[in-house]
Amino acid sequence: MSVRTPDPHPGWLNEEDLYEARRRLPMVYVEAIPVRLDSLGYVTEVGLLYTADGDGRVYRTVVSGRVLYRETLRAALLRHIEKDLGPMAMPQLPASPTPLTVAEYFPYPSETGLVDDRQHVVSMAYIVPVNGECSAREDALELSWLTPEQALSAEVQSEFIGGREKLIRQALAHVGHTA
Repeated sequence: MSVRTPDPHPGWLNEEDLYEARRRLPMVYVEAIPVRLDSLGYVTEVGLLYTADGDGRVYRTVVSGRVLYRETLRAALLRHIEKDLGPMAMPQLPASPTPLTVAEYFPYPSETGLVDDRQHVVSMAYIVPVNGECSAREDALELSWLTPEQALSAEVQSEFIGGREKLIRQALAHVGHTA
């Protein structure tokens, strides 16, 4: 039996502790690629976010974020989808949260081709159908719904950073769309 006072913010690290953890440990993330489906279940649109970095550079990305201590993958996915797409997105998570892929980001260029300057990340990536109204929130500037062909175009692929364009290509190939 523990007599310690419970942490009022379990799963959250202050900025200094997070910085130190990122320097020493791989972080666990989830990434969600929101899609719209037709009546037969085929992907008709892919939701991509526009966001900006600290230098004002604008780029495309997907819904993503850390899995908190004692948080399930399902709960992390729902939290990040709501944070980035709004509470009315109505995501349809699969009964079994098996990722489409496990992506590994390094703080420097590596054999994976995926880079996150801040940290080493092991990320479970999911294709998540959404049925509701979505709008860019939090750090995102805009949410764009593109056809799979548009998302795979050279122009759109060049707007990603850190190798995430590979994740989009892999996700769309997984559901039958190739460039």
